Amino acid sequence: MIRGRYQPSPHQRECETTSYRHQAKRSFKFVLIAILGSVLAIPSRSHGYTPDDPVVRKMVSGGIKFLEEYKTTRDNPDGELVLLAYAHFKVEHDQQAPIVAKGLSAAKKIVQKAAAGNFHSHQANYEVAISVLLFATVNPQAYKAELESLQRHLMHVQSPNGAFTYHNEKLGDISQTQYALLAIWTLDRAGIPMDYAKVISALQWLLRVQDPGGGWPYHATDPGPGRPLQRQKAPYMSMALAGGSSILIAGDALRLWGDTSSDDDPGIVGLPKAIKVFKEDANKDRRRRVKISKEPIFRSVQMLEAWRAKNPYKRGAMLDWYYYQLYTKERYESFIEIANGRPKDKSPSWYNQGVDELKKYQDAGGGWKDRSKSAGHISTCFAILFLIRSTQKAIFSMGEGGAIGGQGFSDDVSGAKLVGGKAQTKKPAQAVSDMLDLLDGEDGELDVRAMAEAMELPSESEKPKDRASQLDRLERMVRGSRQWQARRVAAIVLGKSDEMRSVPALIYALSDPDKSVRRYARDGLRMISRKFEGYGMSDDPDYAELSKVQSSWRDWYRSMDPSYVFLDDDL
Repeated sequence: MIRGRYQPSPHQRECETTSYRHQAKRSFKFVLIAILGSVLAIPSRSHGYTPDDPVVRKMVSGGIKFLEEYKTTRDNPDGELVLLAYAHFKVEHDQQAPIVAKGLSAAKKIVQKAAAGNFHSHQANYEVAISVLLFATVNPQAYKAELESLQRHLMHVQSPNGAFTYHNEKLGDISQTQYALLAIWTLDRAGIPMDYAKVISALQWLLRVQDPGGGWPYHATDPGPGRPLQRQKAPYMSMALAGGSSILIAGDALRLWGDTSSDDDPGIVGLPKAIKVFKEDANKDRRRRVKISKEPIFRSVQMLEAWRAKNPYKRGAMLDWYYYQLYTKERYESFIEIANGRPKDKSPSWYNQGVDELKKYQDAGGGWKDRSKSAGHISTCFAILFLIRSTQKAIFSMGEGGAIGGQGFSDDVSGAKLVGGKAQTKKPAQAVSDMLDLLDGEDGELDVRAMAEAMELPSESEKPKDRASQLDRLERMVRGSRQWQARRVAAIVLGKSDEMRSVPALIYALSDPDKSVRRYARDGLRMISRKFEGYGMSDDPDYAELSKVQSSWRDWYRSMDPSYVFLDDDL
């Protein structure tokens, strides 16, 4: 919960309680009818949703349009601007977008306030956390200094018992601790040096303040180390999910169930020069200095699941924290999936339910502004982050190599002209965002091949950071752009990059809905691997052939980098 207009003060916050009355007795006949009805009922749709579903994409597009049209004023706290930028960037991946630029500027102001040493406003911990997420998602290398500064601030304001809370508040705050740990997890993934003893301290505090019934409250009373759990005041669903998310986030930062990150920049000594030297986990040695068992976390999760079963959430007619809770639920479910080692569920029931609910609540303008205690633009951010499975993407895309850098290609595209459906320009595109604008302009008639051949990645020896940043952007584009033209261009450029790091993205693109993207990805894999026959794959493969070819390429890449985890196959 981010504060200001989108997070209440401690005196304003109302405890949400969800107590439901259960009938003491039900006749056998009634139960039998209910069971038969559920078995025979015809489902409302034939398949579940995924973030790539056209229905979901339309909802997300409407939300982004709403955010872009929202007029910010001086009354908007910096943290709101950062959250708007973060939600927008997670979808559009455009650092130059005005909403993102404004958010980055606000995040830098937050860094300055935190560095001054007296940043104690009610929203401080939330603003610091969301700024970490934005900097690390846009470009962790470029904003390394800002990330390090925010890391120092978080370590400084952590309470002696491990919790995070308001300045001069004695009771630890579950919500703030969740966001602080999310920031710490993000810093860990970005390679920022961490003090893992403090991570364990926060984790142990969370385990101590869980209610014996399995939930968590908003403000928690600490019984102290070694003492039994004590009853907490009014546990409720959003804080229960926040507490559960927090212990899983801490456990993942400590690698208690192994390394769940994917290496954005894999490299093995002795292979062709396109493969970069393997980068060790910057925090591995620091992490080894601390020891804690994962079993208390799993016991805590079992208690939480039992509490959830007894206290199902149902949205009422009063103002609530529904959107905050929905985003928290996505975070909890994403982390528990990898902690339990379950196969990845592309369309889990909780996600389908959330999509159906959000469909009902989205207004004609694309936003979510109904009965929530958070302002409409904040609720919309949370809804978007839920719909795109933001946490799941972050788990498998954040690594020391960085996320999207937002850097451009070498020269200007502003003078490009479209003649006969072809882009005629003497210079490569300056920025990926410029390229997308150009692609959008002709709605499919652009000569994709000509544009891709005109693009020149910077030299590895002269501008390694720029090259890595642009590869990041292209890999994201081939995986997630809604424009088939952009995915085609990205597949071609990655295929001729001779970069081993791009292999996972190209393997993913083999199953792209666009057949040309598949072929470009196939040809690129053959070129990068020097396996010119590849593993087969016709120009129009069926699902069985695609699955077999993708599996073969994954096996080959694992032989090059055994530590790599493929999101759709290994999890």
